[in-house]
Amino acid sequence: MTEGEKEKAKAAAVAGVGAGVGSAGGATVGVLELAARGVATGFTAGLAIGAGAAVGAGLAYGIYRLFKKRK
Repeated sequence: MTEGEKEKAKAAAVAGVGAGVGSAGGATVGVLELAARGVATGFTAGLAIGAGAAVGAGLAYGIYRLFKKRK
């Protein structure tokens, strides 16, 4: 495995972990808030979870890149 491939694998792993955390956060905050208001449907719950996953992956990758540049 080349160095470039190793870096891509690390970035993918970090983004995957961030997406998992973001999904859990989106499910907890977004869906429970909507359910409390009586507006939660399968579609809106999916949007909340998907948005959480996207944000989590983006933040995790951004933090990874920030620390990588410091070395």
